[in-house]
Amino acid sequence: MSISEIRKDYLKSSLSEDDIAIEPFAQFSKWWKEAINAHIEEVNAMTLATSTTDGIPSARIVLLKGFDENGFVFFTNYTSRKGREIEENPNVALLFFWKELERQVRIVGRIHKLDIAASDTYFNSRPEESKIGAWASEQSAAIENREIMEERVAVIEEKFKSVSIHRPEFWGGYVVVPNSMEFWQGRSSRLHDRILYTKKEVNWDIQRLAP
Repeated sequence: MSISEIRKDYLKSSLSEDDIAIEPFAQFSKWWKEAINAHIEEVNAMTLATSTTDGIPSARIVLLKGFDENGFVFFTNYTSRKGREIEENPNVALLFFWKELERQVRIVGRIHKLDIAASDTYFNSRPEESKIGAWASEQSAAIENREIMEERVAVIEEKFKSVSIHRPEFWGGYVVVPNSMEFWQGRSSRLHDRILYTKKEVNWDIQRLAP
């Protein structure tokens, strides 16, 4: 089979204006619960797209760690490539793809750092190995070999052998505040349902997009 012959018809559900919430966070919460109940593996995996000030994009998978009407939260190294690009250009996009439900959620917005207390709280909840990893990795920097990382881990383990592991200043949370959210439901014959919420001064404008 050639790549061009790979196809799937989407038949599981539909998305109607009569069934959606009046604001996108409630709609996301509804879909989130359905994704949890579907036992999707790594349901919180989302693509984060960033770009430099001159428009060079990059994307990677990060893990959602919380959401509410204030935005979508994840944690990472502030000095990583994504951290540097966020510092340059706070306009970002998120993408959830739940293939088991034939659904996508696309989010565009601006990003800012989570407050220190929230970052500390989450860091302190992590397994010890993850805390060590956060300290040991100069994320996105070029290294000669795997052994260098293993040596760094050993050094950090020794450093915190008899004291609690606190959060490094170069690591913490971000929150993405949406200005638009699109809910995509796969439909047969590629005639997908697409509902777009766009933030206005107070409320959200709702539109259907052509597939």
